[in-house]
Amino acid sequence: MAKILIIYSTTDGHTLKISHFLQQVLEQKGHQVELVSIDDAAHIDLLLFDKIVIGASIRYGKHSPHIYQFIKKHHSLLESKANAFFSVNLVARKPGKNLPDTNPYVKKFLKQIAWHPREVAVFAGKIDYPAYSAFDRQIIRAIMWITHGPTDPETVVEFTDWEQVKAFGELISRL
Repeated sequence: MAKILIIYSTTDGHTLKISHFLQQVLEQKGHQVELVSIDDAAHIDLLLFDKIVIGASIRYGKHSPHIYQFIKKHHSLLESKANAFFSVNLVARKPGKNLPDTNPYVKKFLKQIAWHPREVAVFAGKIDYPAYSAFDRQIIRAIMWITHGPTDPETVVEFTDWEQVKAFGELISRL
């Protein structure tokens, strides 16, 4: 089976949780999977892997600049291997915004990079108001108010469709 690298960028830990879930799905299919934070990706020999998956969260409408830098630096290598990308954002909680072709953050991201991932997914994230700093809690509540999401400062809601994540893992397995 394949040796798969999942590079993730997470703000509050939910993209890491999704990456762990993907790792489990892929390992159940017999693959060897390594998870690496984008912060540690510079120390990894990408040539050792058959497949590379990149997962990135959105905060305040943007993916981490480190994800863009990594993709730019390793564009040719990414294109030469089986690869995939997934984004985690709260907009994906809404029907009609939960597919790569309909999610505004994924569409914008794919236009801004030269890399063309073979497979792309978008997963709804999680709101955890009690875990946020006071500043983040207020900003995210304002965004949720505008977009008709939960605003109670005690709210913790995981919007992720785990069956969708599992299906994406199975798709990666077949790449």
